[in-house]
Amino acid sequence: MTTHESLPGRTGAPVVLTCEHAVETLPAPWSWPEADQRLLGTHWSHDLGIADLVRTLAARTEWPATLCGFSRLLVDPNRAPDQDNLFRTLADGEPIAFNQDLSADERARRMAFHAGYHTAVDAMVAKTHGATVFSLHSFTPNYEGQTRNMELGVLFNHDEGPAVRLAEHLDQAGWKVELNAPWSGREGLMYAPDRHALAHRRTSLELEVRQDRAVLPDIRARLANDLARFFEPERT
Repeated sequence: MTTHESLPGRTGAPVVLTCEHAVETLPAPWSWPEADQRLLGTHWSHDLGIADLVRTLAARTEWPATLCGFSRLLVDPNRAPDQDNLFRTLADGEPIAFNQDLSADERARRMAFHAGYHTAVDAMVAKTHGATVFSLHSFTPNYEGQTRNMELGVLFNHDEGPAVRLAEHLDQAGWKVELNAPWSGREGLMYAPDRHALAHRRTSLELEVRQDRAVLPDIRARLANDLARFFEPERT
């Protein structure tokens, strides 16, 4: 059972990276129903551009990373097991055929992938001394008619101070940044970094990157450099 991709890094790196919505892949024996083909290549199946950003940042810094190896529509690893939309049933107001009327056995099969991903993240965090569990995601420029003008969102739940400092750094670097936007980390929407940061007494942060920016290689390189300068200014 393949649940993740691991990018080994420095044990002493100050940051470990996670990427919960890296791919739109469905592992065998699952496949996409014809009715759900409309979701492929969209934010409903995965976070566009974000896996490449994580790889760019990990290569730039030698920070370890774990990227999820299955679509968020199989089961969402950034949601708690008892949370709404763990198995999303609607997209753009229309039913997601793949997630209708799931049996208890089907949910359990899918939850094995959720558990496997988090076991891998836990092992990565345990091996390192980094102070921050840093999750990366991307968001749509327009969501249900709402235009989002910010380029970056810094999400936090317990760790407001580090989030404010990161947002200020990115603002000074020329990015359009907002805190706890387009979602709030205080509403259970950064389950993955919170889970592992709390378990290992680390700081938990999540970065949201607007997708039309995340898909551009030059933007990813620029953002990776700015993040590296924040977390490890002595190495830049």
